[in-house]
Amino acid sequence: MKEFEKLNISENILKVIKELGFTKPSEIQEKTIPLALQGKDILGGSATGSGKTLAFGAGIIQGVQKGKGIQALVLTPTRELAEQVARSLREFSKYYNLDVVEIYGGVNINPQIRALQRADIVVGTPGRILDHLSQRTLALDKVRFLVLDEADRMLDMGFIRDVEKIIDVCPRNRQMFLFSATISIDIERMSKKYMKDPIYISVESYVDASKLTQIFYDVPQNKKFSLFVHLLKQEHSGLIMVFCNTRRNTDFLADNLKRYGLHALAIHGGLEQNRRNAILKSFHENEVYILVCTDVAARGLDIQNVSHIYNYDIPKTSSEYIHRIGRTARAGKHGKAINLVSQRDYENFRKVCEDDSLKIKQEVVPEVEALFVNFNMKPRGRFGGGNRDRGHSDSGSRGGYRGGGRGGGYRGSGSRGGSSGGRSFGRRY
Repeated sequence: MKEFEKLNISENILKVIKELGFTKPSEIQEKTIPLALQGKDILGGSATGSGKTLAFGAGIIQGVQKGKGIQALVLTPTRELAEQVARSLREFSKYYNLDVVEIYGGVNINPQIRALQRADIVVGTPGRILDHLSQRTLALDKVRFLVLDEADRMLDMGFIRDVEKIIDVCPRNRQMFLFSATISIDIERMSKKYMKDPIYISVESYVDASKLTQIFYDVPQNKKFSLFVHLLKQEHSGLIMVFCNTRRNTDFLADNLKRYGLHALAIHGGLEQNRRNAILKSFHENEVYILVCTDVAARGLDIQNVSHIYNYDIPKTSSEYIHRIGRTARAGKHGKAINLVSQRDYENFRKVCEDDSLKIKQEVVPEVEALFVNFNMKPRGRFGGGNRDRGHSDSGSRGGYRGGGRGGGYRGSGSRGGSSGGRSFGRRY
């Protein structure tokens, strides 16, 4: 606790920190909190799970006066992250009795309107905040603290114009925090446009590279699901997150995993909020150990004890890949990132491997049992890289990705065989 006390955090927040059992500040907290308390604008390079909510929250909580209107606004890319940040701020500020209100889409707006009338701090997604602004149910004229949390993801999701509209509504005389896992040209441009002499703070990746194993399998498309099930059944030591690039893939993959006795649930932006909350609760409480998700749904979720990350679909950029694998190998624990690379994934995988810091080792594809995949159960999806798997035989694919983790390029024209049309209902994969 002595190290927290050195940061000039108030007694009320220190009491909460002690109650939560924290003994030592994280790197982002240690570097950010003193500057935040001095009123500095901060550009922080920090990922989910690094403790950045307390890093920006300490200054906000100590600076906000209860009952004086909305004095702090935190923008997040997703509903789940808004809930998570609001919950943390509510907890850290409990001895100040501040009203922290989260607002996001997908739920009834009327309870939010009522809650905003007493709010001191608002945490929300850009779209719903603009809805409230257009209905004049949200006033930002008293905002003294503005936070863009996971700003890179907001830009990736196309929220840049919405975010800028919201920033323009806030008073110019404010303190601003911008946090991003990656500091891109767009993030730098934003900081120069909207921040006052920001201090850049960079922290080491929360992922312990020495404890993270990264591998890939160059697998024929028609063996991808069979290999995936084989790997899941061969090696399980903790919670598993599986990433797909589309909502359809998440549903379809989770449905077929259940057929082989693997308790998996899919989460994506197309689900109702109460359903998403129930799924996350099951995962947090270890009632289910495989979570199949899209990047949007998983963004900002700080889930502990994830032992394996599977990229069933390869992301389009190295930064997105880093976001995904950053959910394992945390807090001194070992983790593993497994990439299933088929012909349709080669282009994305090349882009990922352009990052020299990534060391992804190729593994030999083992002999696996060909599994039956049911395309007739809620025919909502496609397998592998956003393309539909048709009726290939297990021996019908050749070609491959060359290179031990760095982009060696792909060789060959891909797959032979396949079907000429019509949906396949029930094939072995």
